[in-house]
Amino acid sequence: MTVKFKKPTLMTEAETHYCPGCSHGIAHRLIAEVIEELGFSDRAILVGPIGCSVFIYKYLSLDAQMTAHGRAPAAATAVKRLLSDRLVFTYQGDGDLASIGLSEIMHAAARRENFTTIFINNGIYGMTGGQMAPTTLVGQKTTTSPEGRRAEQAGFPLDMSVIISNIAGAAYVARASLHDVKHILTAKKYIRTAFEHQLAGRGFSLVECLSICPTNWRLSPSDSLAWLTERMIPAFPLGVKKGA
Repeated sequence: MTVKFKKPTLMTEAETHYCPGCSHGIAHRLIAEVIEELGFSDRAILVGPIGCSVFIYKYLSLDAQMTAHGRAPAAATAVKRLLSDRLVFTYQGDGDLASIGLSEIMHAAARRENFTTIFINNGIYGMTGGQMAPTTLVGQKTTTSPEGRRAEQAGFPLDMSVIISNIAGAAYVARASLHDVKHILTAKKYIRTAFEHQLAGRGFSLVECLSICPTNWRLSPSDSLAWLTERMIPAFPLGVKKGA
């Protein structure tokens, strides 16, 4: 028998706690595959803050540091400066990165810190109950915007990839989506490229992954995938925003 497909050795045997349809598990696997392919399984360090994203340390067998909400970039800065030969990355959700951690991520990019951020954007606060996030779309219903986000009241969603790409210290910024096989493979390519920029010492890199949250969107997984393609992608266009 020829083995065509197997689980990355970096992934643990832990049973998932994520809700049905959640995209976090896909992102975990892509990260594990890329780290193994680059030969950094024993030299990668994960930094994760509070939120659904924090549980990544249960599923990847890596050295990891948990931080306070929004503070992963500060911790990653310290780790990378002290251990410059390691592959250092943060794994952050939109509520964490684009709200309480907004200044952290922008100043890390401005300082040209040589680590990578994997940014999971599902347009909502997941762990804390489905509240409106900085990336929630205009008209999108959440527990704190039950009639839909109104721009005149709450402003417009933040396009973090575009914002970061306009900071001089950012070397590579790209946005992918995790809604089908084609786009998942593109996301993996972007993650690998971002890590390669780090290993080459070029500075800060970020890969944004558009993801679904069926529980807090109050949609089925299949309807969530359709909503992402019909609503999120037009609002947050995919592709490389900076670098190559």
